[in-house]
Amino acid sequence: MEWSDLARTFGLFFATAVAELIGCYLPLLWLTGKGGVWLLLPAALSLMVFVWLLTLHPAASGRIYATYGAVYIATALVWLWTVDGITPTWSDMVGVALALCGAGVIALGQQSV
Repeated sequence: MEWSDLARTFGLFFATAVAELIGCYLPLLWLTGKGGVWLLLPAALSLMVFVWLLTLHPAASGRIYATYGAVYIATALVWLWTVDGITPTWSDMVGVALALCGAGVIALGQQSV
């Protein structure tokens, strides 16, 4: 896998994670009384984008989704920091590093097969 392919795939995973987070966060704002019912429309649109982005992933397999999961975890911690204003702890950082390392083993391990 070339570096440009890896960067493109990571970018797609990141965009997918952001769409999923937005699609789940906006209804939470409405349910907790921090936003109006109108938030459900952009939430639904975001979840539609999320599903569409899933169709663009290299393959619809457990291996791809396992790798996406690690990118989702990292993106969720960035969300925690930037949107929720909560600084991730050292254990958050270690956990995301382990998840990303595991995803790397899954993704790159298939190159030798």
